Amino acid sequence: MNNPLKARVYKNVNDLPAPVWDELLADTSVAMSLQFWRVLEQARLNDFEYRYVLFVDEAEQAVGLTCFYSVTTDIAIFAPGPLRALLTGVRRVFPNFLKLRMLECGTPITITSPPFARRGDVTDAEMVAALHEVLHQNARAEGQLLIVVRDFEPNAHALEHEFHRHGYHWIDSLPNTYINIEWATPDQYLSAMRSYYRSKLLKHLKRNREAGISHRLVDDFDDLAETLHAQWMVVHESASEFQREVLTPEFYRRFSQDMGPLSKAILFYREETLVGHALLLVDGETVRWLYVGREVADNDGLYLYVAQTVVETAILLGAKRLEMGLTTYPIKQDLGAEVTPIKLALRATWGLINPFVGLGYKLLNSVPEPSPRQIFKTAKQPS
Repeated sequence: MNNPLKARVYKNVNDLPAPVWDELLADTSVAMSLQFWRVLEQARLNDFEYRYVLFVDEAEQAVGLTCFYSVTTDIAIFAPGPLRALLTGVRRVFPNFLKLRMLECGTPITITSPPFARRGDVTDAEMVAALHEVLHQNARAEGQLLIVVRDFEPNAHALEHEFHRHGYHWIDSLPNTYINIEWATPDQYLSAMRSYYRSKLLKHLKRNREAGISHRLVDDFDDLAETLHAQWMVVHESASEFQREVLTPEFYRRFSQDMGPLSKAILFYREETLVGHALLLVDGETVRWLYVGREVADNDGLYLYVAQTVVETAILLGAKRLEMGLTTYPIKQDLGAEVTPIKLALRATWGLINPFVGLGYKLLNSVPEPSPRQIFKTAKQPS
């Protein structure tokens, strides 16, 4: 039986029928908006090549949408420490060892689960079948060996069966972190903590304040694009857990200019000197912590101050939820973040090797499983 959904693929975000796209995005993340994707296109991150898809029914009415892109990716991106050290040595001689250009569906710098939007009467089976068809056709045409559909948090795990039907392996990715915000003020948040974690946090905050650290929240920071990018590069180049997208000054500039009040930066100062920043995206009732940057890479306790300030800022902005992102799990857990598992759907373009893809991924990658911590006085955060 033929799928009633057909794909209309666009290569430029400005070619899309904006009203149709916007109508399908009701109650969906701003990270799937044309506004957001214009920023990504203009920022020219890595070697990303984007495609935008409208799914239409037999009457040519738009019923769904998604975005995908091709990018060169390390297939051992979550390699454990010993393997990562070995790969670093090999890549001094063979820089592109285990790096492939692959096709990914999702949002490249944050999480949208599931990575598509659809009209309410479109079934899981119809959507996944149409998505697979357009991804498989494009991957074959462009010579990409692997297809990755990302990311699936628990709200989208019911899609696993449909992806299995089309030959995808349902595999673990790095987990995400969230704090559900149920406090009206930062003081209420601190009071809700168990004494050990509260005293530990207050000690670090006092130490930073005595060192002359302060901060301010800004909406307009395009004039600081070069500086903020340089700070981000310091963190990126010292990262040991996960590296992928490489930001540009234009990303910071466009993010500030084009996202308007949805884009925010917390600037951190030591006396009068700008020493770091945190980049935020306001996404409905969720605040997303996208990136952090520092003037120097140093284990001086500034990161905890930054993370705590991000939490306080989300509370003061009236957010219901704070996404704190991947990696540095212990610090985020100490602040009350809960770890949320993420799944990927992975498939080889060619059927002969597809049965081995899932096993190969598991051998090359190791995903952490942080144990839950009870940070607050009660297991359920207070209302």
